[in-house]
Amino acid sequence: MMQARDWISGLVGAIIFLLGLLPMIGKFTFLNNLPVSLLTWIVAGAGFYLALNSIIEITNSNVVGWWSFGVAIAVLIIGLFPLLNGFGIGPAWFEFNWLNRTAYNVIFIIEGIFLIIATFAMEL
Repeated sequence: MMQARDWISGLVGAIIFLLGLLPMIGKFTFLNNLPVSLLTWIVAGAGFYLALNSIIEITNSNVVGWWSFGVAIAVLIIGLFPLLNGFGIGPAWFEFNWLNRTAYNVIFIIEGIFLIIATFAMEL
């Protein structure tokens, strides 16, 4: 039976998915004006949330959980390293200057898809 945490995961995933998809297809272009620091906070937070969901998936003996966990760790690193650099922690390459708005849109789409999958995979 689907629980509230499953539906919350799906809702958060849909919002993050749309946050990446809509600017790429030319809708809601004002989202392109969001500061990069806010994008890194969203990426790191959603990566942490995806990691928690994937741990639930793994404990339910679901193979999808391992894929979700791998994506969550990669995305968490992409979001966390620039945040740490902003606080003066870590080397200069933690800044990830090479990530532009399009890269963040793709990351949002991937995170959103995996959070939407987690909606159903946490109950398998």
